[in-house]
Amino acid sequence: MKRILVVDYGSNTVQDTAREVRQLGVYSEIVLPSSLERVLKQKEFCGIIPVGPVSDKVLEELAAQGLPIAQTQDVGTFLDTVCGDAREWNMEMVLKQTIEDIKVQVGTGKVICGLSGGVDSSVAAVLVHKAVGDQLTCVYVDHGFMRAGETEQITTTFRDQFGIPLIHVDARDRFIDKLQGIEDPEQKRKIIGTEFIRVFEEEAAKIGDAAFLVQGTVYSDVIESGTGQGTGVKSHHNVGGLPEDLAFELVEPLAPLFKNEVRALGALLEIPGEILWRHPFPGPGLAIRLIGAITREKLEMLRQADAIAMEEIRKAGWYDKIWQALVVLTDTRTVGVYDGVRTYDYVVALRFVASTDAMTATWVRVPYDLLETISQRIVTEVKGISRVVYDISSKPPATIEWE
Repeated sequence: MKRILVVDYGSNTVQDTAREVRQLGVYSEIVLPSSLERVLKQKEFCGIIPVGPVSDKVLEELAAQGLPIAQTQDVGTFLDTVCGDAREWNMEMVLKQTIEDIKVQVGTGKVICGLSGGVDSSVAAVLVHKAVGDQLTCVYVDHGFMRAGETEQITTTFRDQFGIPLIHVDARDRFIDKLQGIEDPEQKRKIIGTEFIRVFEEEAAKIGDAAFLVQGTVYSDVIESGTGQGTGVKSHHNVGGLPEDLAFELVEPLAPLFKNEVRALGALLEIPGEILWRHPFPGPGLAIRLIGAITREKLEMLRQADAIAMEEIRKAGWYDKIWQALVVLTDTRTVGVYDGVRTYDYVVALRFVASTDAMTATWVRVPYDLLETISQRIVTEVKGISRVVYDISSKPPATIEWE
């Protein structure tokens, strides 16, 4: 299979270039200049596309690798030159090859899948089940940081739609207790990642020594966590947040794919639209949408505020127009007035963004009337919140989640 190496020289469009290459039927991989030589020793590529400002010296160094380099021509023309008609990469091919790879990796072993109910873990679960059938058991861990009603919706939908064995673990107190007093977001992610693994280990022992763990890790997780060739923006609980003494062999069939490709693969697997087009929701859940130390009281405030926001954007017909909508409970308190009495309550932030794969994002220009409705409901219905703000930052430089 033809491969193109996309080298990131500090551009915000490197992911766009990589996606364009794939859309034209050739697999692409993103690396940093520091990883270039090592990657070229490990894998075969048919060309290099540098993205970002490059000097003549850099171009000379790239030329020394002995591969064609895209300089002034557009991506399509370059691929015509170095790949010709060999455009093999598509979702049908990915589906077939990934199933074969899973079978080879797992063999006859037992497998568990950490199911969150989101797009990525659902596609990963159905994909692995297609490959190994009853060798797979899904484990849904309720860590106490889910949205209102989400646990019931996930477990019911998954059991009814797919018929894959599902174990529901209520670990709410366990996770919240582990995070008492923890304010740093990286610590939160790592603690949650480690605790997830501990729960999976316990459930694997009950199943009977399941040695493989399926995760819905996608390409953006790998890049942002700084494992592989990433720059290390933040640890994702399922990548950089994993414990060093991990007892499982990971099965991560979606790790090479962007989010839009995961959805395309899910469509081939006939996963229902209500799952495929569900807004992304982070594995650590509301724990990283609550700034500062976590308390049960603040979690409930955030859950109520989030439920109001989701209800109103659905009612207004905006849910499917927004790629990801989230509510953040900040650790900032401000003076307010309610029924003529001074208050000193929390500020929440609304963040609605448009994106393709979470690598870049722009804020969504929703109607002011919708923002006003959400704000008025939150400050009147949720005790402890007196102010609502709207985040108009793009990614980069801001990330989508606040933590």
